[in-house]
Amino acid sequence: MSAAHGCLHLNNFKAAKGTRPYRLIHSFFVACTSSEARKRKAKSCVCHVCQRRGPRLHACLHCIFFGCYGAGHIQAHSQQRKHFLAVDLTYGVVCCFQCGDYVYDRELETIAQKHQTKASLSLGLGQVYHSWEPSEEEIELLKKHTRRKKITDSATIGLRGLVNLGNTCFMNCIVQALLKVPLLRDFFLSDRHICQFQDEPSRCLVCEISRLFQEFYSGNKAPLTLHRLLHLIWTHARHLAGYEQQDAHEFFIATLDVLHRHCRGPNEQQSTQPQENSVNRCTCIIDQIFTGGLQSDVVCQACHGVSTTVDPFWDISLDLGPSPSTKVVTTGNGPGSIPTSLQDCLERFTRAEHLGSSAKIKCSRCLSYQESTKQLTMKKLPVVASFHLKRFEHSNRFHKKISSFIAFPEYLDMSPFMSHRRNINNNVNSDSPDRSDRPVHKPLISTENMYSLFAVINHVGTIEAGHYTAYIRQHRDHWFKCDDHLITKADIRDVLQSEGYLLFYHKMILEYE
Repeated sequence: MSAAHGCLHLNNFKAAKGTRPYRLIHSFFVACTSSEARKRKAKSCVCHVCQRRGPRLHACLHCIFFGCYGAGHIQAHSQQRKHFLAVDLTYGVVCCFQCGDYVYDRELETIAQKHQTKASLSLGLGQVYHSWEPSEEEIELLKKHTRRKKITDSATIGLRGLVNLGNTCFMNCIVQALLKVPLLRDFFLSDRHICQFQDEPSRCLVCEISRLFQEFYSGNKAPLTLHRLLHLIWTHARHLAGYEQQDAHEFFIATLDVLHRHCRGPNEQQSTQPQENSVNRCTCIIDQIFTGGLQSDVVCQACHGVSTTVDPFWDISLDLGPSPSTKVVTTGNGPGSIPTSLQDCLERFTRAEHLGSSAKIKCSRCLSYQESTKQLTMKKLPVVASFHLKRFEHSNRFHKKISSFIAFPEYLDMSPFMSHRRNINNNVNSDSPDRSDRPVHKPLISTENMYSLFAVINHVGTIEAGHYTAYIRQHRDHWFKCDDHLITKADIRDVLQSEGYLLFYHKMILEYE
């Protein structure tokens, strides 16, 4: 994105017509600041050439024209009419076809932020999260205190070992992963947290995490001891109390739960206006980063009526063994197979499953108990996608660990597992007699659902005597292995060949909500 000196063409346009054209487009077709705007966008937001809603729909800033970028219709309009400025209706940024790039403008950015806040309030979601910008008072303080600490190796800032307090490697690994989430770092380093425990702040887990961020990014490289964090976890999640080895996944979920409860200040309450089939969540920083929406579609086999629910999730737990209902076991990603990759696991997780005659449900349309199928898909993707590979099996007869290698990519496209994509595939692949006459929907290449790997937690050893380590990504392409107090340089090949237990991916493109 071009931003060094601004865009001359955009500046000339603003000098002639002001910011009103951008305000109207962003208010009605990007942020949708009112119910009227949402209705207008749903009705009018289609390409004027192909009548499709994308991919990457843009609105001309000079005249009333919508065109999709992926098919080149907005570019053709720009050349024909000499209208060189257009607004991306997904992200609200301005594209200048003379510069050949998206351009940044602080004045338009301020307008966009105000619209996003207004839209969020109109939906009952409270304030949206924005990255920290210094206030006038903070700018004056920065001017008065100009001294900076000299950093000899910037690649290692934010890296510190963590002392094992006795079987606490599970906690150390989760902390290392959480401290590498960029939005969490921005939130805590800019003092955005308002403590709920004003009379007793030592009870607040969020305050302790905030202190850890300050410690990690202070430049000191000496290993830290997390005794206060461990005590707070024992206090607020009593099932984890004790010095025995705990499960890293269970600790991760318990930590998010406590942070979520302690983050919800007076302006961060649960949404009071939940929409049908939407993710009903609060607006605290934890939910903004980690919460996604899991859609469940139950289809009656008698009348084909569909019952849909959407539930929030913080992570996805994926089975590694064969389906218990299948006698024949194969490898690959076919029905009943043993998964060999993360994509196999997700394919099986989102595949429609026949519930059988022993699990009949009462159909709201038939008003009788019928057999049905159930399918889970991703309705809403989180900023940080966390995957739990279920390597530990527990039953009344035995406890065992699945140590088979599960390949996982450095970059992950979640588009095939989205609800709308699976619905299209189900319609195309249905067994109806006229399916040959239906148009085949070719998958669209989209970067909106792309994720990059930033942390991997591994469990080495047996289920009775094991040890947790973590690989974490620093900056763009530096990887390090965290083994309690020891931090060593690693290579991406070491990461991808490891026996992953928890996988953490960060969305590559962030959009306003």
